[in-house]
Amino acid sequence: MAKYINPFTDVGFKKIFGQEVSKDLLIDFLNDLLVDEKSITDITFLDKEVLPEYMGDRGVIYDIYCTTENGEQFIVEMQNRQQVNFRERALYYLSHAVSRQGEKGADWRFGLKAVYGVFFMNFRLEDMPHKLRTDIVLSDRDTHEQFSDKLRFIFIELPSFRKEEEECVTDFERWIYVLKNMETLNRMPFKARKSVFEKLEKIVDIASLSKEERVKYDESIKVYRDSLVTMEFAEQKGRA
Repeated sequence: MAKYINPFTDVGFKKIFGQEVSKDLLIDFLNDLLVDEKSITDITFLDKEVLPEYMGDRGVIYDIYCTTENGEQFIVEMQNRQQVNFRERALYYLSHAVSRQGEKGADWRFGLKAVYGVFFMNFRLEDMPHKLRTDIVLSDRDTHEQFSDKLRFIFIELPSFRKEEEECVTDFERWIYVLKNMETLNRMPFKARKSVFEKLEKIVDIASLSKEERVKYDESIKVYRDSLVTMEFAEQKGRA
């Protein structure tokens, strides 16, 4: 029986990164993701469901949606399988967050805050080089100079990460190792190196779940496993 929760389930992912009580885990992960670029000290969770402004428009529902103390917004998503128009969906999500910053009236001067999309993918992104991390920014095609820092996509392709515990060099790699292997771990690694993993261990210990949390988690596991077998059947049928 697994000791720790599966972070690829909806309940597991949001328990780790989407709770006020454990928001320091998300802050730590984002700082390790953007090491030497940013130092986030606090975040505020925003409503994950953004309703359309006009009748007939399409709203969006994010896994995790938060803003930093500087007003920059982060959308963090976990995707277990490839979807039709996945990249376009990511673009729509971030563009929606950008456009909602607009203010009514003639005095607004397009003072936008940056929007970051962090997409964990438990699959390989088609038609792109297979690597752990793909950073997409707005830049000049010829000179590669950045045009704007207000829109950024970071795709994390989990199947491309193959390092063992002792091979992890950076804290970002340690985070990915723990997340990818969490359900099969018998102990939480890296605690002696970084205290955040001690708190993570307490959060993800299945034995610490309340009765209500356990019911929700078990149902989330069922949905996750059903999704995997459905995907595997489709792949086998396609190969046949």
